[in-house]
Amino acid sequence: MDTSLLATRLLSQHLRTSIQLNAHLLALRTANVHLFVRHASGKSIGDRRERDQPKKKKYNRIVFRQYDLKNAEQFSLCDAMRYIKAFEVGRPPTSPKYDLAVRLRTVKNGPVVRNRLRLPHAVNTSLRICVICPPDSKHAEAAKKAGASLFGEEVVFDAVKEGRIEFDRCICHQDSAQKMNKAGLGKILGPRGLMPSAKFGTIVKDVGASVKGLVGGSEYRERSGVLRLAIGQLGFTPEEVQANIKAFMSEVKKDIGLLSDSVNKEIHEVVLSSTNAPGFTLNGYFRSPNSPPSKDLSVL
Repeated sequence: MDTSLLATRLLSQHLRTSIQLNAHLLALRTANVHLFVRHASGKSIGDRRERDQPKKKKYNRIVFRQYDLKNAEQFSLCDAMRYIKAFEVGRPPTSPKYDLAVRLRTVKNGPVVRNRLRLPHAVNTSLRICVICPPDSKHAEAAKKAGASLFGEEVVFDAVKEGRIEFDRCICHQDSAQKMNKAGLGKILGPRGLMPSAKFGTIVKDVGASVKGLVGGSEYRERSGVLRLAIGQLGFTPEEVQANIKAFMSEVKKDIGLLSDSVNKEIHEVVLSSTNAPGFTLNGYFRSPNSPPSKDLSVL
């Protein structure tokens, strides 16, 4: 066969194949079929398109989200206690506790409210207190008389290092602060929030008065924009719970006022709940026209 004729046939066949391939590609594109074509970089056409599109900016909230209370159902103190007691029927009056949650309008990562107060009607009277002070001294005697369950220096250091942390609060006399730091108790007591510190007022001069202030006292700290405190036992009367709430709210307002002027914190919502009951938003009133008598709410 003539060489020129063979070359002409091969060229004609190649052209027909190219035309058919182009027609097939055009048909696929018309039908909106995605072609998975990878390039030398290893990324497909779809990957490149997603990469070239501008990314959506993430909105980082700088304040804690709080819900609008205009349409929320709110309750007087007596009504909230009435519904809570319905959830606690049959339980011992000293076991469940009334809990108060105070939600704040505040920024994230800002200074937090933290303090300790003695409520007019003590909620937790079984608090175990440890006092680090020189043994056989007047400070140890004062701690013992005030009701401390453990006091001394080496006795406390050995108990902590052995893992026998049988106390709920720990304070230190200023004369024993140096020995306490050398003993290296911070790694053990620090994560538990029990390490005495001058910043939080747990390194003191008068251990007797401090122990008396802690017995029956309560601590609170802001976490995620919320302050929580056990405000009463289930057997408390509405008047006793009201007195504790007033004392707590007054102390919180003082703590907020002591912060820097550049820090803006406001009380948004006050919620009363219990160990086994849901939360009820308080409206600030003691009772409503339909509230039961106070004496009926002090008995289970």
